[in-house]
Amino acid sequence: MWRAAAIVVAMVALGALAGVGADQLAPPRAEPAHWREIAWPFPRDGWPAGRAFRCEGGVCADGVELIVRAKRGFCNCDRGVADDDEVDRVADIDLISPRFAAAGTGEPIRLGGMQGRARSYDLEMPDGIRHAATGIAVSRRCDVLVAVTQGSTTAGAMRHEALAFLERVDMKAWMIAALDGR
Repeated sequence: MWRAAAIVVAMVALGALAGVGADQLAPPRAEPAHWREIAWPFPRDGWPAGRAFRCEGGVCADGVELIVRAKRGFCNCDRGVADDDEVDRVADIDLISPRFAAAGTGEPIRLGGMQGRARSYDLEMPDGIRHAATGIAVSRRCDVLVAVTQGSTTAGAMRHEALAFLERVDMKAWMIAALDGR
């Protein structure tokens, strides 16, 4: 009886030590990203202004920016955002910098129950600094919602943080209201 109890106590102690060791060896947890709304950065054009945000913390240590807005009546009503040319045309990348180049082919995405595409870009900013960007375009009926991230971190990391932010309940509600013209 004592022998079985000693074995159980030894196993519990070893398990506790292993847990402490694993916690000490684990990589530090990334600080969560925090998005702060900023002023719309672009001059007026043919579309209503949307919302703009700056990400601070986590992978956004260098101040990633996200712009998002609805473009009503600007999408192929039958196919939606079906190809990379459509993303290039609607995603507002050219408002950030007229000197941009696609960094590869895009990929299909879902955002807020809408389907579309996301594509990465390389930007040369007016001051000569290079940034990465991601153009996101999703459609609902004949309307498109566009979002663009840009910053000095990788396009993939920015896209991940931006899509997580845009999937929040409050942002999905705003996106639907913007597409409905409210």
